[in-house]
Amino acid sequence: MKELLELSVARLKRLAALKAKIERLQSQLAAMAGNAPSAPARTGRKPRKLSAAARRKISLATKARWAKVRAAKAR
Repeated sequence: MKELLELSVARLKRLAALKAKIERLQSQLAAMAGNAPSAPARTGRKPRKLSAAARRKISLATKARWAKVRAAKAR
């Protein structure tokens, strides 16, 4: 405990940041291993639903954008 009292503020901040990073990495590791607690359910807004026409518009716009990219690459 005495060692913590003798550390500078900058060093204490760095120590706290490292501890937080270690905790984040451990939770990511646990999630990858499959033994992480389940994610909390999303609350709040409902997912937005697009109409078929809106999905089609987005699809056509995306295809047109990629066609431009491919055409520019072919030059």
